[in-house]
Amino acid sequence: MSLWDRLTGEFIDVIEWTTDDPDTMVYRFERHGNEIKYGAKLTVREGQAAVFINEGQLADVFPPGMYMLETNNMPMMTTLNSWSHGFNSPFKAEVYFVSMKRFVDMKWGTKNPVMIRDPEFGPTRLRAFGTYGIRVADPATFMREIVGTDGHFDTDEIEGQLRNIIVSRFSTAAAGSGIPVLDLAANYDQLGEFVGTKIAPEMAEYGLELSKLLVENVSLPPEVEKAMDKRTEMGVLGDLNKYTQFQAAESMRAAAENGGDGGGLAGAGMGAGIGMALGNAMGNAMGGVGVGQASAAVPPPLPTAKWHVGINGQTSGPHDTSALGGMVSNGQMNRDTLVWCDGMSGWTKAGDVGDLRSLFPATPPPLPT
Repeated sequence: MSLWDRLTGEFIDVIEWTTDDPDTMVYRFERHGNEIKYGAKLTVREGQAAVFINEGQLADVFPPGMYMLETNNMPMMTTLNSWSHGFNSPFKAEVYFVSMKRFVDMKWGTKNPVMIRDPEFGPTRLRAFGTYGIRVADPATFMREIVGTDGHFDTDEIEGQLRNIIVSRFSTAAAGSGIPVLDLAANYDQLGEFVGTKIAPEMAEYGLELSKLLVENVSLPPEVEKAMDKRTEMGVLGDLNKYTQFQAAESMRAAAENGGDGGGLAGAGMGAGIGMALGNAMGNAMGGVGVGQASAAVPPPLPTAKWHVGINGQTSGPHDTSALGGMVSNGQMNRDTLVWCDGMSGWTKAGDVGDLRSLFPATPPPLPT
């Protein structure tokens, strides 16, 4: 700085800060020797605050407005200085302009997966990311705790620390919420509000206010997402037997369309063979009927009529077991009715034949005396 700049600096009496940098949070007003003329004008615009530092101590904080730097509006500075020169000499102080606007679209995300216990998938790893916004709520606390003597403080210098706090609180909230992984997307707003409430006291210790925290996405590991895609694909396909038959028909059609050259018929035959073989294999695996096989139902075996029954001194039969059940139902037959079939040594009561006991309802034993 030239001698002329040093001399004229004594007479510059307008202190203000205008900038187009959207990320600057604190800017130190540069003056030669930090000398400010008594009676200078301080302009603090909306969205700003001016902090005066005198000999390392925070002297005054000015909200938006225009001020004449005199003793009547600088009570703390007046207390710290003796003003032995009749209030006319320049005083030395550092002026920091603090941006009070909201800083939005700041990013956060998990560097490492968060382990949670999902009720459906079991132990699962999650990754998440989103955005948040902050603003300086208390310029004095922010200067003491974070900025210090930094003459040009940007959001980059604090974004890492804030990101660590958010990720830590999000991990705790996600692990303790008990919300299934498949339902997390429906609870992004609740997670964001819960994490923001937990972080607010820690932000206040820095003189900051968390304006909004958004959870934009929670993702699963790639291998889990592939397994879920397969599961969804199976649900979309539905009947695998019909799908296999459709695939076989498509193979035959494609082979037939390539029949313009000498290998067309061979290709068609190969496609048909592959399609039928694949269809038969899948049909057998699924318990169905293969492609090209007869789909007629196989009838059950005919009932065997082998029982002879003695009714009213006469022989009736042969009857199958179902016919005997009907005779029991209409009262023509009971446990004492004599029956006989090939292989038996003689006529036997029906209630004593093991194959016929199921025809008679169980009789409870007599009540004890």
